[in-house]
Amino acid sequence: MKLKIAILSCLILITMLSVHGLAKTVLVVESYHAEYPWDISYKKGLENILGKTHELVFFQMDTKRLPPSRYTRQADLAYRMYEEIQPALVILGDDNALKYLGPRLSKTPSPVVYLGINNNPRAYGINPANMTGVLERPLMKRSIIYMSELLAPRLEKLLILFDSGFTSKTSVREFFNDRNSVNVAGVRVDLKMIAKWTEWQQTVKNAWKNGYGAIVVGLYQTITDEDGEHVPALKVINWTSKNTPVPPFGFWDFTVGAEKTIGGLVLFGESQGEEAGKIAQKILSGKSPAQIPPVIGQKGRFFFSRSQLEKWQITLPEKIAEKADYTR
Repeated sequence: MKLKIAILSCLILITMLSVHGLAKTVLVVESYHAEYPWDISYKKGLENILGKTHELVFFQMDTKRLPPSRYTRQADLAYRMYEEIQPALVILGDDNALKYLGPRLSKTPSPVVYLGINNNPRAYGINPANMTGVLERPLMKRSIIYMSELLAPRLEKLLILFDSGFTSKTSVREFFNDRNSVNVAGVRVDLKMIAKWTEWQQTVKNAWKNGYGAIVVGLYQTITDEDGEHVPALKVINWTSKNTPVPPFGFWDFTVGAEKTIGGLVLFGESQGEEAGKIAQKILSGKSPAQIPPVIGQKGRFFFSRSQLEKWQITLPEKIAEKADYTR
């Protein structure tokens, strides 16, 4: 019922816009949910580029909070909205949207722009004739090298924490190459992928005892408690920040803040949205997706929490401090 009301509202709005000749309709299918900070950030980027000239309609698949058994149904609902509103272009946000909708949309004439893709897009069986977009590559190696500078004279062991969701698995695949440990510039880097909240808590609490000089909080949005209930992401990051015995760093902008992580060389969702928006603009102006090769998103920026730097008594080297952006 709610979907029918949402579609009807979209159709009324689109009709009004068409009558006045104002905008083309762009359907944005989010893998996650409207409150997820990454989605908020990349949607801001899309709005910056497309919002004044086109009508953006959003559908959330909610795959951070729903179990995998529900993903196909969510994709079905998204496709039904696509059929109802017949958008001029579809934007697919993140891997699950591309995985579950890409093959179907490949069989339509609709142009598609994807963003936030950690896997190789071809792994999802898509047709590059009507699809292109922006790839997301966490800056793990470079981030670790900079962390070792901040924690001089010696960072010997580093722990990277991720949940066990699909996005996490694709995010770490290239860097770890099916291993749980790698060496970067003399630092042993261990990966731990965790599904349950109690295990996450114990792993964080024992980081110092297990020889780690720092942790990196990757993705943590699919963690569940012992009853299988989703643990709110903000609760996970706030608890981790408060209870870690070693300095916490991050790979994404939404992990950085006063009750979150120190920061580091991070990715910004807003820049992914802006780059996808620019590609969409070209297509809506008449260029074929096949003429636009996929791009790797912006290479990241230094972003730090001032209060976390103070808490952990870390002074940034001048060459980093002068380039960095800051939050509380």
